[in-house]
Amino acid sequence: MANIDNKLPENVPGNWYTDDNCIICGLCGELAPTLFRTREDGQVNIVYHQPSTPEEAEAALEAMDACPVEAIGNDGEAD
Repeated sequence: MANIDNKLPENVPGNWYTDDNCIICGLCGELAPTLFRTREDGQVNIVYHQPSTPEEAEAALEAMDACPVEAIGNDGEAD
């Protein structure tokens, strides 16, 4: 799981976040397109919407489990 100390400041407030380990592979955006997108500079993916439905929460968990560099984190209870 991502390191909260390396959390990217562009993530929207909430439990889910990405950290500076992101290699912009795009997998999170494929698995949870309503939650993740590429930062404006194109260097990393960020959380731009926190999960608000059970389906989005499941997609966030799936993206976190699939992330090849463990750049997705959740600093609270799974939504």
